[in-house]
Amino acid sequence: MLQSLLNVFIGCSHKRTTFPLTESHTARKRTYVSCLDCGREFDYNWKQMKIADSEASVSVSSSVPATHH
Repeated sequence: MLQSLLNVFIGCSHKRTTFPLTESHTARKRTYVSCLDCGREFDYNWKQMKIADSEASVSVSSSVPATHH
């Protein structure tokens, strides 16, 4: 609930996203990710490995914590 209120006033940063999903039941295949905080969907480019929407410059890889060995 608190996150939803912050999104209304500040906006969502879309840092936490789902793994890329591909819809194949439509005539055009669509690959997208969804923000886990606000639910907004963004087209995903597999070749560039990032969100294709120019409005949101959030990369899915930035939402996955890096592991150091």
